[in-house]
Amino acid sequence: MAELNITKIEDGAKARYVAHVDGHEAELTISILSPQTVIADHTDVPDALRGTGVGLALAERLVRDARAGGFRIVPLCPFVNAQRRKHPDWADAFNV
Repeated sequence: MAELNITKIEDGAKARYVAHVDGHEAELTISILSPQTVIADHTDVPDALRGTGVGLALAERLVRDARAGGFRIVPLCPFVNAQRRKHPDWADAFNV
């Protein structure tokens, strides 16, 4: 897979991390509760991109943004929660 460009699109109390790959769009949506807390709501990776690492890249971007922005993530999304468990080094970014 080519280098992945992930865009964050904010709309009030909601935001989306979006990756476009080979004509397909993958996204991770969040709800912004406060400047200190966001909820990872949902990750959607189309079948054509499953297994390519796009979902992990979206989660990694969220974790980087949490660290840089000083907020913590509530992982309601099953995918993000599973990645949190696989990456104990991400613990500082989560509120669980």
